[in-house]
Amino acid sequence: MSDDLPEGAPESAPIVVLGVAPADPPYRVVEVRGDVVGLARDMVDVIRLAHASGMAHVDLDDPAVVRWVGGGKYHWSPRA
Repeated sequence: MSDDLPEGAPESAPIVVLGVAPADPPYRVVEVRGDVVGLARDMVDVIRLAHASGMAHVDLDDPAVVRWVGGGKYHWSPRA
């Protein structure tokens, strides 16, 4: 599995936020329950996409709910 998983994090979090794509503006692909549901440019987009996919409560700090790949919730710019 990914090296980006925090210690003790489940591998099957329903929300997966992938690494930052180096676009203008940068974005991250969001998956909910294995399906790509859209592109997020910030944390609010992640919550909005999760709600639109039927998730009522989203705790961005809970690794059982969200798996951040390639950087945490504050990482929104591509790595150099």
